[in-house]
Amino acid sequence: MTLFNSLTRATETFTPIDPAMVRLYSCGPTVYNFAHLGNLRAYVFTDTLRRVLNWKGYATNHVINITDVGHLTSDADEGDDKMELAAKAAARTIWEVAAFYTEAFKGDLDRLNVRPPTLWSVATDHIQDMIGFAQAIVDAGSAYELPSGLYFDTSTVTEYGRLAGTRPDETVGRIDSVEGKRNPADFAIWRRSAEPGHRQMEWASPWGTGAPGWHLECSVMSQKYLGAQFDIHTGGIDHREIHHCNEIAQNQAFTGGGIGNGTGANVWMHNNFLIDRDGKMSKSKGGFATVQSLVDRGVHPLAYRLLCLSSHYRSELEFSADTLLAARTRLKRLLLAIAKQQLDPGPANALLDDVRFSRGAALDFTRAALERRLGDGARAHLATFDAAIADDLMTPVALTVLDQMLADKRLDKTEKAAMLASMDLVLGLGLAGSTAITVGDLRLRPADAALTDEAVEAHLADRRAARADKDFARSDAIRDTLAAQGVEIMDGDPLGWEWRLVP
Repeated sequence: MTLFNSLTRATETFTPIDPAMVRLYSCGPTVYNFAHLGNLRAYVFTDTLRRVLNWKGYATNHVINITDVGHLTSDADEGDDKMELAAKAAARTIWEVAAFYTEAFKGDLDRLNVRPPTLWSVATDHIQDMIGFAQAIVDAGSAYELPSGLYFDTSTVTEYGRLAGTRPDETVGRIDSVEGKRNPADFAIWRRSAEPGHRQMEWASPWGTGAPGWHLECSVMSQKYLGAQFDIHTGGIDHREIHHCNEIAQNQAFTGGGIGNGTGANVWMHNNFLIDRDGKMSKSKGGFATVQSLVDRGVHPLAYRLLCLSSHYRSELEFSADTLLAARTRLKRLLLAIAKQQLDPGPANALLDDVRFSRGAALDFTRAALERRLGDGARAHLATFDAAIADDLMTPVALTVLDQMLADKRLDKTEKAAMLASMDLVLGLGLAGSTAITVGDLRLRPADAALTDEAVEAHLADRRAARADKDFARSDAIRDTLAAQGVEIMDGDPLGWEWRLVP
């Protein structure tokens, strides 16, 4: 399979360091607020990458960090710690804020069918590791001390900022207007507290009481759990310009390696932005969309997952009500095609449920069990699907292959059911197995809707009876009654929706 490496700006054949285990690190959330849908695109992308690796026979050791200290409010690497501000605003401890938003984040991933990593790694559990790592950087001659803390000297490593590409110097480092910095791009490794005791989170260090810089945690935790050089590092494209450049610099100083063998990861992968009509989605703009906001409006979260898969991860993805509802309609078309053909993996359900239960089961084993009795025609579809996902995770093409397979009348239902289940191991859309979603799950139902589905269906049964009796006045009256309560009847809808609750 081939993957696009942001470090080389080229698509490369992927060869793991250890054929028995692909080691994968993903930058996790700063848990001071709910994750917005732009944040979550990164985890749908990483989950897809991991599913593809597993489907193709690679075991994975996947680490995601939780940032609960050190991330500042400004892109200039200055200002207050986001966690400190959130705790003050909520009149709660940072630990309480971090615990609440960590669980909320994990819940969002579950609703998007994103499998949890092998290990959640929390920043504040690794402070002493960070201090030791920083000391090694000092010993290597790549750091210097100022009154405000310890800073990394970017001139001491080769090709600093290469990951960001050909950019002006000021865009490859978090620029902090600190007097005494040797280079504009130098960044904080350890921040000394101006007034010790005023922060909720601070620790003693050789450079004074304070807290680690944001970039330090990922270098420390990725190397601790995955080794000095591992296979793949993922994150949003906003990390490519600054955060990951600084990670690489720290890794080079710590290991003494160069841009080829001291970067931390062989392959650096980044998903592009989710764009709303006012620009890149951001919490700082306020009113950002969350998974819960979709649910509150009656939109199933897996419609958003399908929206993400419908675009290549390296392309910008427009988010709007229209694009989201189009993805929902596409997901419903898939479910209707499955229902119409009465596709059921049957005994494969147990295999699929084992994968969901363990969250770490080898997908290649499940895939082999599903595909063992397929004929040549079915395997041709799977080969095309495989070629798509092996081509730098080309999920838009893979979705088209799924459509073509379902429409192929030469295949019997048993083969289609097995291929559907196998392909969904990669796509994660809940299309197969005993916990598969249904057409009814996709009905627009705002969280504050007054009518139950049963009540609406009872009214619709009366209306169908009235229409059968040609009592159109009564039929119209029932329609108007439902409309007054927010129910839109969709007569003649080609997708089979008879009604929806209007948000």
